[in-house]
Amino acid sequence: MSDKLGAIINRPGKFLETFENPNPERDYHIRIDSPEFTCLCPKTGQPDFAEIKLDYVPDQLCVELKSLKLYYWSFRDEGHFHEQVTNMIANDLIALLDPRQIKVTAVFNVRGGVYTTVEVEHSK
Repeated sequence: MSDKLGAIINRPGKFLETFENPNPERDYHIRIDSPEFTCLCPKTGQPDFAEIKLDYVPDQLCVELKSLKLYYWSFRDEGHFHEQVTNMIANDLIALLDPRQIKVTAVFNVRGGVYTTVEVEHSK
C-alpha cells in the first residue's frame, strides 16, 4: 500500500464498515469502550472529552472497529452538545447495524464542576 493510500484510509470520516455476524442465531453482547472521544462545545469552541461506551446485541451485522475509531475521530472538529452527539452516534449505529439491542453511553469529563453522562438505548 502506498503512503498516500494509507493516509486516505486512516483519515477520519463518517463511513462505518460492517461484517457479518458470525453467530446470528445467538444473542450476545459486544462491548466497545473508546476513552478518547473528542468534540467541540458549540457555545465556547473548547474541546469536550468523553469516553464512549457501546454495548449492542447484533442481528446480522457487526461494526468494524477501525472504521468506528475513525468515525469517532471525525467529531473532533465539530461542535455538538453532549445530548446531540450521543444521539447522533446511536442513530448512525442503529441505521447501520439494525441491532437487536444497543446502548450508547457518553461519559463526559468534568467541565465547570459538572459531570455529564448521556445514555441512549434502543431495542427492536
